[in-house]
Amino acid sequence: MTETERRTQNPWMTLEQSSRVEINGHDLSITEPMITDRDGSKFGAPQDQHNGNTSDSNLGIGERAFSAAGAAFFSAIIVNPLDVVKTRLQAQAAGVPYSHPLSNLIGRMAYFGPNMMFADLRCSPSCARAGVHGTVAICPPDCFQYKGTLDVFNKIIRQEGFSRLWRGTNAGLALAIPTVGIYLPCYDIFRNWMEGLTAQHMPGATPYVPLVAGSLARSLACATCYPIELARTRMQAFKDTQFGKKSPGVFSTLLGVLSNVKGTNPQSSLQGCRVLWAGMGAQLARDVPFSGICWSTLEPIRRRLLGLMGEESNVATVLGANFSAGFIAGSLAAAATCPLDVAKTRRQIEKDPVRALRMTTRQTLMEVWRDGGMRGLFTGVGPRVGRAGPSVGIVTSFYEVVKYVLHQHYATS
Repeated sequence: MTETERRTQNPWMTLEQSSRVEINGHDLSITEPMITDRDGSKFGAPQDQHNGNTSDSNLGIGERAFSAAGAAFFSAIIVNPLDVVKTRLQAQAAGVPYSHPLSNLIGRMAYFGPNMMFADLRCSPSCARAGVHGTVAICPPDCFQYKGTLDVFNKIIRQEGFSRLWRGTNAGLALAIPTVGIYLPCYDIFRNWMEGLTAQHMPGATPYVPLVAGSLARSLACATCYPIELARTRMQAFKDTQFGKKSPGVFSTLLGVLSNVKGTNPQSSLQGCRVLWAGMGAQLARDVPFSGICWSTLEPIRRRLLGLMGEESNVATVLGANFSAGFIAGSLAAAATCPLDVAKTRRQIEKDPVRALRMTTRQTLMEVWRDGGMRGLFTGVGPRVGRAGPSVGIVTSFYEVVKYVLHQHYATS
């Protein structure tokens, strides 16, 4: 076995640990490096199938999915406010109106009826900038315009309530848990398989394995769970227009999308199904490069960090190395793919089902460039980077820590 063939390592392994290749005369498998436990004892999984020790490559889909689901749960709750802010900024740039839903006479008449005497249409009860126009108290237009990340936070809390920052969290959880549950385990499996394959037949291609494995895993997860992503974006982008009623959930939002299609073309049930995947091209155009950039940056950084921390791995080193590498990689990938995220948001909030099906990512990017130039392409880049860095760090570190703990448990039992 050559030195190149022994380079495949677990994310928590240092290069020195993964280079040890012999236990009792048996060579270690390519994907099963040795770990040094805290008490100095060594354990690994040689090619001998009778050895009972369990390595990362022997963790089943269930263990990997459990680790990924827990990571997705915490990440979705913590970073959802930044996702809401980013979506509001991008939706406003796309032309979504954020004025009071009853700011026009027709809307007021429809809501209050012909006996309307006085209407309070201030952005919030505490707003001191509102004026009285006839029988209507209403705020100036800039009360309903977002001027930046902090302004969005302030206005959402003041006008809609603090809990609105978690608008779409149920959709985020419904999306993140299955998506990450597919994404990270598939990435692990694809990476281990490809690294073993390239180490044997094409050693020069091994550094590119994380890029390819991440892109393939993300494409599979995105295609599977896309309708929930569509519902989440719509829930975050639009304000409620019916007062006193509970905001629609994931299922109600998707039913609303389908009802728009049926109203346009009642005969086409196939088109109704297709509209649930409208904009998936833009989603893939964003997520595949994001995953490629993220993993090709994350893998060398965390392996270097683990190497600097010494040969003996523990929970603290695994957590620190993975969070730091994930934070850096996620931030860089989010900034680089922000224009594609703007295009994805525009396609997902399009209410005309015919136009939604005909829009392309290239066409949408050209429209954004024409309307807003470079600034338009990077609308919401601040909250996007602020969300993606911690999110990738949390997901990656939680996932690897749980895998590490399970690995240690199996190895010592």
